[in-house]
Amino acid sequence: MSVFLKVRFLFVALATASLFGCANDPAPIEQLKLTEQAVAQATAVGATDDEPDMAAAQAKLAQAQANMADQSYKQARMQAEQAELDARLAEARVLTEKSEEQLTQVNTRLDRLRKQLGAAQ
Repeated sequence: MSVFLKVRFLFVALATASLFGCANDPAPIEQLKLTEQAVAQATAVGATDDEPDMAAAQAKLAQAQANMADQSYKQARMQAEQAELDARLAEARVLTEKSEEQLTQVNTRLDRLRKQLGAAQ
């Protein structure tokens, strides 16, 4: 075997080994932690299972945890990322709803004050 063929074989072997190393996804432990925190935060602001986004987040988180147990790390990461986004959306919707309720209350109070001021004049 010539030196050129040996070097070529070594190069091909290294390239193949590096591809196999990249093909194995690492366990998405940090992503799962972020997702669990996002679900907990959404729950803390008042998101419940009755809301579709929150229910989807919890279902996807459960699926991600099942994928982790099966060592399907790529699927686990994708499910966890989607669950995190669903939880953040649920949180945003709850906060928006609360803000709209507060705005309605403030506007009602302002209308009452305007009427009182108009009657006093």
